[in-house]
Amino acid sequence: MTTTAPLGTEDRTPSPAVPARGRRTALGRIRTGNGLVFVLPFLLVFALFMVWPIVQGIWMSFTDSSLALRDTHFVGLDNYTEAFGDPDVWSSLGNTLFFTVVSSVPLVVVALAMALLVHSGLAGQWAWRLSFFAPYLLPVTVVTMIWTWLYQPELGMANQLLDTFGIAPVGWLSDESVAMWSVAALTVWWTVGFNFLLYFAALQSLPTTFDEAAALDGAGAWRRLWSITLPQLRRTTGLVAMLQVLASLKVFDQIYILTKGGPNGSTRPVLEYVYDVGFTGYRLGYASAVSYLFFALIVLVSLVQLRLFRRED
Repeated sequence: MTTTAPLGTEDRTPSPAVPARGRRTALGRIRTGNGLVFVLPFLLVFALFMVWPIVQGIWMSFTDSSLALRDTHFVGLDNYTEAFGDPDVWSSLGNTLFFTVVSSVPLVVVALAMALLVHSGLAGQWAWRLSFFAPYLLPVTVVTMIWTWLYQPELGMANQLLDTFGIAPVGWLSDESVAMWSVAALTVWWTVGFNFLLYFAALQSLPTTFDEAAALDGAGAWRRLWSITLPQLRRTTGLVAMLQVLASLKVFDQIYILTKGGPNGSTRPVLEYVYDVGFTGYRLGYASAVSYLFFALIVLVSLVQLRLFRRED
């Protein structure tokens, strides 16, 4: 005869509990596994098109790899030694640094002035925003074609404007002392819209309480600009300056299309020299060495900029 236990007297022996630490570890593994499933496609593409070319380029810089020869030999540091003694490397580096200076400064100052102008409540703001940012949307080929016409020696608008004031025509792209300035002017007109957008967004996010309090205390517009607005834009200015310097150091497209490094190499940047050596001179190994030396310079400049901005903060 089977007997049943009274209601409420069932066996309540507790089952062995899983430690909380073990549960967290298992949950973390599940989340990591799920994350890897989503990240893996990107990692594969990144390794294929970024990591592998970088590794291959570093190895190539230690060889005499050439488009004209099938056999490749390990040459050690010979390419790097040659690069340090190559006057063309130093001249192209000088051109790059000069372009960086003459283009980065106005690209920061002019962008800030444009953003302040629009932020001041100027009538027809949508038209100003469109006109300031629209050139940035143009492809480099269109931009260089427009400015090639402007710089045309006889029929270009630049020389016609000078002739109106009785000034002799200028060889904008044929004079060695003027060509790089001409490229810098093109670059400022073309890319200043992006920096303007960063500054304008920063100005719109600034609190108005400090400016209003200073105005009530009798501070003028210039005083409020120098003592209140510009200090609050320090981080944005640091960001714009860093991005602009890095972009100017990597200049290639507009110079190659506009002047091809001329006249007499006065506008040839480092990246164009790497292109000429690698794909015109067929010396891929040497071109790789020069490019990685330049890459090291860019990393050094970036670290210096970050250190300076941290000190300011």
